[in-house]
Amino acid sequence: MILRLLAERADRSYADLSAHVHLSAPAVHERVKRLRRDGIIRGTVARLDGEKIGCPLLAFVHVTTEGWGMTKPVLALQDLADVEEIHTVTGDTCLILKVRTSGPASLEHLLSRIQQIEGVRSTRSHVALGTYLERGPMPEVPEPLSE
Repeated sequence: MILRLLAERADRSYADLSAHVHLSAPAVHERVKRLRRDGIIRGTVARLDGEKIGCPLLAFVHVTTEGWGMTKPVLALQDLADVEEIHTVTGDTCLILKVRTSGPASLEHLLSRIQQIEGVRSTRSHVALGTYLERGPMPEVPEPLSE
């Protein structure tokens, strides 16, 4: 339950969490500390609105490379600020990138930079027209036992 509450809103106070899970705030603090130590909670980040910060164009770029996995092209892609996520995938492409740019011209520039990376064979882009859901993993919350 703590994980789900934090996944919904990571800035909740320990007092707020404790009220939802019926534990003391120090007990919740210890559990959250353990979740961080065990790598279950990997960090706390602000989710920024791309449009409001000048990067309204969201696209998914399929990249075909000469190799597969953690190759030079993948490592080079990590250095591009517009790249938010990199995934190796099965199918007719090697990687899918989630990128966010200020517009078509900056996307074109980014694609040009990607094409220049040694080992990149081709790219295909899919521009998102709208986003209806964007969230991380949501743990299942067990149903309460019936009496």
